[in-house]
Amino acid sequence: MTTALDPPVRIGKAAVGAVGLLALATGALESVVTPTLPLLQRELDMTPAQGALLSIVLLITGALVTPVAGKFGDRYGGKRVLIRLMAVVSAGGLVSALAPNLPVLLLGQVLQGAMVGALPLSFIVVRKHLPQGAAKVAIGVVSGLFVGGGMAGTLSAGPVAETLSRHWMFALPTCAVIGSTLLASMLLPHDPPTRSGQVRMDWAGLFLLSGALTTLMLVLALVPEAASRPLVLGALVVVTAAFVAGWTAVERRAASPMVDLRMLARPAIWKACVLTFVICVGTSMAVYLVPQLFAAPTDGYGFGASATEIGFFLLPGAVAASLAGPLGGIGTRRFGSRPVVTVGVVTMVAALTALAAVHTEPWHLVFGKALIALANGLCVTALMTSTATSVDQSDTGIATSLVLVTRVVGYAVGAQLGGALLTAATPAGSDVPAESAFVTGFVIAGAVTASALLITRTLSKGVKE
Repeated sequence: MTTALDPPVRIGKAAVGAVGLLALATGALESVVTPTLPLLQRELDMTPAQGALLSIVLLITGALVTPVAGKFGDRYGGKRVLIRLMAVVSAGGLVSALAPNLPVLLLGQVLQGAMVGALPLSFIVVRKHLPQGAAKVAIGVVSGLFVGGGMAGTLSAGPVAETLSRHWMFALPTCAVIGSTLLASMLLPHDPPTRSGQVRMDWAGLFLLSGALTTLMLVLALVPEAASRPLVLGALVVVTAAFVAGWTAVERRAASPMVDLRMLARPAIWKACVLTFVICVGTSMAVYLVPQLFAAPTDGYGFGASATEIGFFLLPGAVAASLAGPLGGIGTRRFGSRPVVTVGVVTMVAALTALAAVHTEPWHLVFGKALIALANGLCVTALMTSTATSVDQSDTGIATSLVLVTRVVGYAVGAQLGGALLTAATPAGSDVPAESAFVTGFVIAGAVTASALLITRTLSKGVKE
């Protein structure tokens, strides 16, 4: 039996390939909703606000699962936790594939969110069983395959949904996830836990943060119906505030908090969190609005694009996002974080302003979306890097988890605001929002993003490596 004192068993190319196939399948499953969201809204009779909620549920679950998965991986071994989380992801994919209505589909997406916590565990497993140089190469390959899977899912979801059905666009990548999980389970050796003894889990903090994020999304989804359901909306606001207050109190007192709020007192950390939030709000609004504008009927202001066409239109943005990480890392190393974030914010504001003013041709949206994806990637990479290097090595995980939570909240708020705008601007008896809602959405996103410049100018330039 392998113990924590035994040297780790080396793995071969077949095991690394199995992990890569798992990343490829997971990336494909994660990406099928965005290009087909207008189709899902039509088939499931969703409002734009409900569609926005569907688009971010997976991300919220992932933010909650990730820190728990890391601690469990330390306690029980990375492979053991990875396989179990992928079983949850597979169950979520099957639920999504069989979903007859929106509530069941939301449940499936909640379960699929476990993939966000599972992928870092695969990196840990690879790193544990390979020498440092080979591990870096393997992690790069796995990361690249995940991005490639996302692009494949973006391109294939539309044709599959339109040729077969929306059920199959979830079922096919889920089958790939199940097969690659079984393969990884057979080829990866057992890895011993890196820590012995009891791992403290902040279950109270996890529950309260889950409640706060869930009720916040419901509040934003109900904003367009505030006039007809004021008591429900008011009650949800009160419940959200209670969850936030309770979570803050618990995290301040917890011996091993899920998110160490005391670290927010450091200027470098709170500035990074605020910047991440406002930048992700602007990005998420655009990510939600652009496919909706592509799908709008041609007899008005839209392009009547099918799910297949939307997937092709979104592909350049996915490519730009995949390039943004390496470019952001190189830029931060050479020039520091402040110039990179400033360039990213200015680029994003320019793209959002241009989309508000001109969106009469498909290439306007394709080019604008690609610029926004590139700018967001530059900003987030620079902010994560500056956060990680501004604290002691032992505090890196805690500091970056704060940025992760604010990133998720920013994406969720932006998508829900976009959905609320379109829902409020949709006339009774119609499924098509007014064009002014898109213009307003891009303008608001640009204004929110521009506010980041007030803080960006106060950042330290950053350490050159």
